[in-house]
Amino acid sequence: MSDWLVSIAGTPAGSQLALGLALFAALMHAIFGALQKGRHDPWLTRGAIDFSYGLMAMPIALFVVPWPEPHMWLIFAGMFVIHVIYKITQGMAYSHGAYTVVYPVVRGLGPLVTVIAAGAIFGEHFEVLQWSGLGLLTLAIFALAAVNLRRETVDRGELKLALIWAVAGGFMVAAYTTYDAYGIRATLDPFTFLAWFFFIDGLLFPFVAFVMWCRMDTPPEVRPLMVRGFIGGIVAYLSFGSIMMATRLDKVGEAAVLRETSPVFAALIGWFFLKEKVGPLQAFLMCAIAGGAVLVEFGG
Repeated sequence: MSDWLVSIAGTPAGSQLALGLALFAALMHAIFGALQKGRHDPWLTRGAIDFSYGLMAMPIALFVVPWPEPHMWLIFAGMFVIHVIYKITQGMAYSHGAYTVVYPVVRGLGPLVTVIAAGAIFGEHFEVLQWSGLGLLTLAIFALAAVNLRRETVDRGELKLALIWAVAGGFMVAAYTTYDAYGIRATLDPFTFLAWFFFIDGLLFPFVAFVMWCRMDTPPEVRPLMVRGFIGGIVAYLSFGSIMMATRLDKVGEAAVLRETSPVFAALIGWFFLKEKVGPLQAFLMCAIAGGAVLVEFGG
């Protein structure tokens, strides 16, 4: 399967598959964000998720996929650092702000910065219509965050901290998307990168979560937390694996923009499962996000 995926990279078939993978990653990432922001403390949930996908990836990395080439270890080291910083910004943002406010800010900055970075690193270029679509998508995502903010009654100090961390998280999304796209292209077998990514990435935060759990006055029960972590681990495989394969098959910038239709799915998740209201203006903005993604995909 690896040989087939590599063979269709840069072809029309690869572009079509990348489109489907990026949209699927958007849905999965919205579910992933909701899981981290849901019932349990976001730091504990993150630790449970990382533990689950790291444990699942370990036998695949060690015994199934080809071992990484020597130059990949330095790439994995950089990847580990970038993702740790991203998780810290995400956890801090979720700790201080509502999911439907923080999530669009994080995801709104990501594609804009990623497109610029992909142009500098991979030589990708957007056409005028694609830039228009990116602008529409980005503005609509930020407007969605502003509309959701009006519904919240939060301390302004907490809100300021949440938005600062969300902006930092947006830049880190761009950093890891671009860097990981470089990493998955640097190895012959893309599944080698994915298996070792999840194995290495799952090493730190389980310990962080365990320390925080031990320090809590009334720590939550472990079993439901680990169930959520297991589900989150599966979702993480589907989300991250899909977007990384999309960046291997087609342009990094376009895949990143399509993934950021995730706030549409996030709003629907917030509406159905977190009991958050979605009004006519929010529905219009979600349509604008989708329209921007269409312009980016077909405007080139």
